[in-house]
Amino acid sequence: MNDLQLIQYKSPLTPAELSFLKQKEMKDRKQLYKIMGLLMVLCFLAPFAGAWVRALEGDELAFSIANYFLGVVFLLLFCSLAVYWTYRKFLYKVQQDIHHGSKLIDTVTITRKQYMVANNAYYFYITSAIKLSIEVSEEDYRRLREGDEIRIEYTGYSHQYLGYIC
Repeated sequence: MNDLQLIQYKSPLTPAELSFLKQKEMKDRKQLYKIMGLLMVLCFLAPFAGAWVRALEGDELAFSIANYFLGVVFLLLFCSLAVYWTYRKFLYKVQQDIHHGSKLIDTVTITRKQYMVANNAYYFYITSAIKLSIEVSEEDYRRLREGDEIRIEYTGYSHQYLGYIC
């Protein structure tokens, strides 16, 4: 039986890590606003396009104001739920990481080492629920062996990988 023990503790974010998270939050927020704008336009144009299709098929009530606004309201509700879910799933978690200003440090075991010729990179496969593998320096790749322990750092809410410590 494998006696792996989870060793985890909290530590404050460094200024560089906090800056990284703030940049990610700003980038993700801008992306969410772009998507919201696109969905808003779609919510108003799709019912109008549908009215034209019905009109071309000969429907005399194709341009009904009630049908148009019913379609707009339905699409706005649907898109609002999708945007809210996306916000809570991604952006909110990054904002929580910034607010709390801490990171988690896990002690993990190297299970496999692999060199990738295609991109000239060195990887460790590790026993972590957050990251399955991490890219490491050539020096650490040559120095550490399978079964050695390293510590990985990641944020507590969004699980953004921040780095490793030997």
